[in-house]
Amino acid sequence: MRDAHALDFYRLLDDVPLGVLVMDRHRRVVFCNRFLETLIGMPALTTEGLHCRNVVRSRACITGCPAEHHAELSETACIQSDLINRDRKRIPVRMTLSSLYDINGKPVGFIETIEDLRHLKAHDEEAAQAYSFSHIVGQSVQMQKLFGMLPVVAQSDASVLITGETGTGKDMLAEALHQESARAKGPFVKINCGALPETLLESELFGHTKGAFTGAVENKQGRFYLAHNGTLYLTEIGDLPLPLQVKLLTFLDDKIVYPLGSTKGYAANVRVIAATHRDLEQMVREGRFRQDLFFRLNVMRLNIPPLRDRDGDVRLLVDYFLNYFNQKLHRNMSGFSAKAMQILLSYAYPGNVRELRNIVEYAVSVCREKKILAAHLPTYLSERRPMAVEPSTPSEPAVQRAGPAPVRREGVSSWIEMEKQLILDTLVHTRGNRVLAAKQLGWARSTLWRKMKQYGIDAS
Repeated sequence: MRDAHALDFYRLLDDVPLGVLVMDRHRRVVFCNRFLETLIGMPALTTEGLHCRNVVRSRACITGCPAEHHAELSETACIQSDLINRDRKRIPVRMTLSSLYDINGKPVGFIETIEDLRHLKAHDEEAAQAYSFSHIVGQSVQMQKLFGMLPVVAQSDASVLITGETGTGKDMLAEALHQESARAKGPFVKINCGALPETLLESELFGHTKGAFTGAVENKQGRFYLAHNGTLYLTEIGDLPLPLQVKLLTFLDDKIVYPLGSTKGYAANVRVIAATHRDLEQMVREGRFRQDLFFRLNVMRLNIPPLRDRDGDVRLLVDYFLNYFNQKLHRNMSGFSAKAMQILLSYAYPGNVRELRNIVEYAVSVCREKKILAAHLPTYLSERRPMAVEPSTPSEPAVQRAGPAPVRREGVSSWIEMEKQLILDTLVHTRGNRVLAAKQLGWARSTLWRKMKQYGIDAS
């Protein structure tokens, strides 16, 4: 039976705008306030006597409660986790747990406050959307200008030329433009213009008729046909051979596709997005790229700035990729140490966003602690000497006409060595168990075996 003083105490707790749970030394509920009653959807009276894990039903109850096997806590513990309410909805919360003592200083139980974080999560999502377009993230002035242009470009049906250094996210930008356009329900078809020899590339793009060349035993529809009512993305357009540049120009002018070996064409409703890391204007001056095709592709031009020129974006991307790989690899890293973050913020990233993504993936994969330390980063970040290289595109974020100004950058990327070392470290940790190693890496077993063969790794 609660006495008058206890009733005053509980009445006070009922007015606190946080969930409050009072427990005995065995963590059985003595009191649940009105706020928490509403949050969990369970009447306060029915919680009395229940073990706290049956009331809160939090992930922290499973992964490790600070009060587990302890009659008191040496200090207040704060955990950010979640709880499952009576409607089986998962609610993000912040829980703070402290010991309760009697007037003689003897531990008699625990008090826990539970803060509902749904409004903060919604605010974070809104803030994140302000710094992104589709899955492209950035808060720098250059990226904000780019994001401001993208909705207009997406709704247009004109050709787009995307420029930017390797690893800046040209492919992602091209697909985002398609998904935000009126053609989103149509196909998005990609082809690398530098991946195939000229004859095969022409066949892949435009298709061919039976007997057009040796081995053409039947008619084949090309990528233009497959992209009908959608978008055709031509990556590495600077590697397109001159004869095919003429044929592409013809399509852009009249929207008619002529398969290889045929004089009869067909109409294709296709929007063309092209991308390159090369300086097409310099190639035009050297006669390696047709000027008329350049002008035809350059109706709308978007340049993605290199990561070294995007002030403040490295920190934003580090947090973004850490959250992504925490979920993908089923980890719970709290962040980077001050020294590790200093290394990440001072590096020049010649491989741009792709290199940063790989670095964070490596760190999350090899780290077995709560926080990522400098030792968990690839060694080349701090051991290799800077190397000066020339970028192949200008660094301004919007439409450009001038040629690139020489800019020097530091660092050299070696993802091959980094990935090989990642595989070796994981195999050592799993004692050569490739199935377990593949699971820890977040890969399919076939992917791990293929990469081991590629790098000459023998785990036998």
